[in-house]
Amino acid sequence: MRLGPRETHHVRVHPFSPGQVVALRYITRADATVGMTWPARVVEDSDDLLALWIPAGAEYRAWHTPPGEPRRLVPATWRRETLRLMFPGRAHSIWCTWEGPERTFRLFYVNLEEPFRRTPIGFDTNDHTLDVIAWPNLRWEWKDLEDFEALVRSGVFTPPFAAAVRAEAESVIADIEARRGVFASAWPAWRPPPHWTIPALPAGWNEVPPVPWERRDWAYRPAAAH
Repeated sequence: MRLGPRETHHVRVHPFSPGQVVALRYITRADATVGMTWPARVVEDSDDLLALWIPAGAEYRAWHTPPGEPRRLVPATWRRETLRLMFPGRAHSIWCTWEGPERTFRLFYVNLEEPFRRTPIGFDTNDHTLDVIAWPNLRWEWKDLEDFEALVRSGVFTPPFAAAVRAEAESVIADIEARRGVFASAWPAWRPPPHWTIPALPAGWNEVPPVPWERRDWAYRPAAAH
């Protein structure tokens, strides 16, 4: 299922090269400003797949809300090596994660999210709260389902959008249960080239104008907060 036209912000005019450092930014629902942001190295940037490597130890920007103060972005350290597989026009990504010096494959993490948009320094998207975890044996489970349903009940997510998110999740669950696509691929055995270093956020990560999702008015109510 597609939640946005692929031709808008998805045309590969200038694909990024393998190893190039980019910024992956979450664009807030309420006011379309830059939120959480990760540095990543490009593994693949093709018509069908965007693969981004975010290693453990990478410094990214996360939200922090001091008592009695507005929230703000602060430096944080990414704790688990992640390969984020993203699909042009689709409303989810699949993360492969490893842990420890032996790089033991931990799980597939299905993140429901806005279809990504291309920027001069990387890619923009935002999280849809609902997730699915698939363990190495492909047993799967919902994550944050109650939080997602609460956002629907409160009116932050519109009913048609919520239905589309659920349908997107169900389509990925079907792939898990059929053991196809990413879940039957060699990605869990992937290794970064040995000369790749931990990336840092590129210059302009918080200055380059964001590219809001073209369907945000259909998906989010004015009360949307993040």
